[in-house]
Amino acid sequence: MKLAIVGGGSTYTPELIDGFARLSDRLPIAELVLIDPAAERLELIGGLARRIFAKQGHPAEVSTTGDLAAGVADADAVLLQLRIGGQGARNEDESWPLECGCVGQETTGAGGLAKALRTVPVVLSIAEQVRRANPAAWIIDFTNPVGIVTRALLEAGHKAVGLCNVAIGLQRKFAAHLGVAPELVRLDHVGLNHLTWERGVSVLPTPDAASGREVLPELLADFGPEIAADLRLPLPLLRQLGAVPSYYLRYFYQHDEVVEELRQKGSRAAEVAAIERELLDLYADPTLDTKPELLGKRGGAFYSEAAVQLLAGLLGTGGPQYAVQVVNTRNNGVLPFLPDDAVIEVPAEVGAHGVTALPQRPVEPLYRGLIANVTGYEQLALEAALKGGRDRVFEALLAHPLVGQIALADQLTDRLLAHNRQYLSWL
Repeated sequence: MKLAIVGGGSTYTPELIDGFARLSDRLPIAELVLIDPAAERLELIGGLARRIFAKQGHPAEVSTTGDLAAGVADADAVLLQLRIGGQGARNEDESWPLECGCVGQETTGAGGLAKALRTVPVVLSIAEQVRRANPAAWIIDFTNPVGIVTRALLEAGHKAVGLCNVAIGLQRKFAAHLGVAPELVRLDHVGLNHLTWERGVSVLPTPDAASGREVLPELLADFGPEIAADLRLPLPLLRQLGAVPSYYLRYFYQHDEVVEELRQKGSRAAEVAAIERELLDLYADPTLDTKPELLGKRGGAFYSEAAVQLLAGLLGTGGPQYAVQVVNTRNNGVLPFLPDDAVIEVPAEVGAHGVTALPQRPVEPLYRGLIANVTGYEQLALEAALKGGRDRVFEALLAHPLVGQIALADQLTDRLLAHNRQYLSWL
């Protein structure tokens, strides 16, 4: 089996490498190619990857290249983890919206739109090269905003699925609270990428069981304060909902409070950039053969486990316990209030046949309205990314529930275009 990681020079890549090395029985990789134009960083990451594999006794060959076509040739799966413009562009995404009194965040609101506009054309270009190299290869999208990017890939006919770590992170935390193995915890997870709610949590008697005991009321009763603190959402809200929202819902439910916090503490991008500099110094140490503890502060907990599970399910190496996973995939009528071509984040049947979203019970109006609103925004955002034009950018912002006002959308549009001119060819 050959895997390729586009964006392999990311400081986050050792998290994936660690998972691949530890879980080789589930995903028997023979060749791993790290692809990135940043040659110096790529060599640091490549060297560490080889040492991590060697320490775990993993036989895979690790190679590095800046040549995309050569790197993806004959790959069974290609993982995309890109950040067009780097942490500098992210810092701007998290800064200029605050000037208008809006949340500055890399995937939500106006900053998320900016990232989508920069990212979608690049990802589609990469995907075309993957299709030419091997039409049967799976494209696994980690690149944010995952919902919009995955929808772009699927609409262009690519064999793609999107993946986020929110669901697996909550699964692991719930399992720790309950004192059970994570693979026995099943989530009733519904929504869009970075806009989801856990409406139920069940504990299965065995990993491949069809159903289990519902434990969400027990979790909220016994561990509500800890869960609320982790999400930074009010405990009374969780108890009223009888559900656990994604922490991204804080940007919607407490927007003005979050804006004030962000104005006080500065951008997350600056913090991550400092962490990345430290990580690169650590990676340069030829004796380092494990992922450093500092990497945990970089974000993306449990991404490696989620990636292994998804790849093992798609490539048929993991067994029946990976038959159901939370992914980003086409709606196809599962949420009847959304278009079929919308990309939703729900449990899906995963296998060599592909990915099929599982039927969902009716979505409550409180969630359904926001899901439909953001889906409309995502459709307009994708049109803006594919076709360009100030009017399309303005309409996407006007449709976003965190904007929704003419004057505000106009101001944000001007700032977005001014800060992203070098990345948008149509300008």
